[in-house]
Amino acid sequence: MSKYLTGWFVALFLLGSASAQSAELPDFADLIEKNSPAVVKIEVEGKAGGGRVAVPQDVPEIFRRLFEDQLRRQPQQQMRSMGSGFVVEEDGYVLTNNHVVEGGEKITVRFSDRTEFAATVVGTDPSTDLALLKIDGDDLPTVKFGNSDKLKVGSWVVAIGSPFGLDYSASVGIVSALGRSLPNSDQGDFVPFIQTDVAINPGNSGGPLFNLNGEVIGINSQIYTRSGGSNGISFSIPSAVAQTVIKQLKEDGTVARGWFGVEMARPIDAEMAAALNLDKPQGSLLSNVLQNSPAEKAGLEPGDVIVKISGKPIITNADVSHVVGVTLPGEKVDVEVIRDGEVKKLQVIVGERGKLAANGSIDSGDRLGLVVQNIDNRTRTMLRLRGGVEITAVAPDSAAAAAGLQEGDILERIGRVRITDETAYRELIQRIPEGQPVAIRVFRNGNPFYMTLVIE
Repeated sequence: MSKYLTGWFVALFLLGSASAQSAELPDFADLIEKNSPAVVKIEVEGKAGGGRVAVPQDVPEIFRRLFEDQLRRQPQQQMRSMGSGFVVEEDGYVLTNNHVVEGGEKITVRFSDRTEFAATVVGTDPSTDLALLKIDGDDLPTVKFGNSDKLKVGSWVVAIGSPFGLDYSASVGIVSALGRSLPNSDQGDFVPFIQTDVAINPGNSGGPLFNLNGEVIGINSQIYTRSGGSNGISFSIPSAVAQTVIKQLKEDGTVARGWFGVEMARPIDAEMAAALNLDKPQGSLLSNVLQNSPAEKAGLEPGDVIVKISGKPIITNADVSHVVGVTLPGEKVDVEVIRDGEVKKLQVIVGERGKLAANGSIDSGDRLGLVVQNIDNRTRTMLRLRGGVEITAVAPDSAAAAAGLQEGDILERIGRVRITDETAYRELIQRIPEGQPVAIRVFRNGNPFYMTLVIE
């Protein structure tokens, strides 16, 4: 066979292979055409500046107060931002990211046919970065939600939004990873993010992420970038989380978050797994179970390793928050733990995060937005403390939450006054003046540091 004939055979083979591969690639045109009318561009106007700004904890107290005072005196400036969203109900409910509308005084929703509506905020959930808006409309185009729990790494996905203000742009990619843990500044790690390589840029925030069936399986929320543009690593909120939040925001305007009342030790490594008679270095090792918490009432103990909740495997500590945080308070969940090398099955009645007092009664927190209890003798001895109270819950939107206090922290001093016990703490917080920063000494994971707290 001549080399020319051989060349023809090679060329035909390569052409046939390319045609076969192209035939296997999905066509996104119909999906995009069908769903684009329900995707909206959101324009926000408001005030920026003059608010409370967090100062790093390692800044000395004298400089911290100076910075905070100067930041408060800054004049407010007009703020304009934009993002994306989509209609979830035909009578005008629109979902987007909380960070898109946060601080907004005027919110405009614009459809692909250039129709505009003024929007009001029904409710927001900073912990999941979601916000539900309402516009005055009827028979609007809507999207259909899919089951994000059925996603697999490698699945094709499509994003529609307004990157850099370019209206109704589409981009495609695949699911790169599932269950990514990205704690945010609102004391929460409740979202098992979907990681994709879809090109997401500023302006895409709040837009939908579709599977090949044209169902929304994610809400685009964050990107990893050093330049401000897409680096091929983007993160979306799963639709399973979003649907729970939508239901609560529509009914109550707020989100109740599930709570066990446990503290977790460092991640389990191979050495710890061997010490605990585990087959694999997986699960969540409990270092503490709070008094009168749902976990204690169910029989959970320090040293237990949680391996399943509601049938879902617990691989790392973050998985506990991912499952419990989106469970409605009052629901009963099955919990599987390994204790002394044996599997035990328990049932926990989920409590409400930020609402469970130390005596087991429902409470929205004290003047600081805290629920506290006396520290036990073991903790007192280990940290060499002469007093202090342990924080068992932090109310959302409270002075304590704004300061950065977290469940499990030990509050040891307010100002220069040492807290001897819970009674002394309650008397002391009544004397804190409003509008003035006060220094507090806190122990977190055994390490002491100072931070400031302001009762607005």
